[in-house]
Amino acid sequence: MPAYPGPRGGKGRFSVVSSETAKVERAGWSTRAIAEAAAMIALSVVLYLIKIYHLPQGGSVTAGSMIPILFLAWRRGPAIGMVAGAAFGLIQYLIEPFFVHPVQFLLDYPLAISALGLAGFFRRWPLVGVVVALAGRFLCHFASGVVFFGSYAPQGVNPAVYSVIYNGSYLLPELVISLVITYFLVRKLGPLPQR
Repeated sequence: MPAYPGPRGGKGRFSVVSSETAKVERAGWSTRAIAEAAAMIALSVVLYLIKIYHLPQGGSVTAGSMIPILFLAWRRGPAIGMVAGAAFGLIQYLIEPFFVHPVQFLLDYPLAISALGLAGFFRRWPLVGVVVALAGRFLCHFASGVVFFGSYAPQGVNPAVYSVIYNGSYLLPELVISLVITYFLVRKLGPLPQR
């Protein structure tokens, strides 16, 4: 890195930092966006800790823990929503780790929860965004269930059917909770605010 500017001026370290900061902000990652993402992740974690019920091999119905990440995706776009979702997924793993294989870890934590960012593609139709986001999350958990948790299926039950039933037993109630909360938020707030 070049030295600090001397008495004659010139480029220094500060100009390199400011040009990198400008690139990050053009990509949508302003200081405000990062602060909003951190706040929404924290709110999601708090709501995640309020469990309605919890399944033995992972998965639970919560008090709308996905809503803050969905809201962030609508407000800031899918990329920021996906990154925040992945961070939230990693925090879920730290709170309740369930590790079988590295691919299972990726499917069940950062990838599945980052799918919530898909809602950002549906700013004009938030209820559709909820369905698409949870469908993406379901597909990640389904794949993990078939490949890594098929041995938990009762004898004679296809692992794919078992994975659909198991993952659907908590994601369907989560979908209903998220749709209801989103419906009332949109009704109360009007069109979802964007950056």
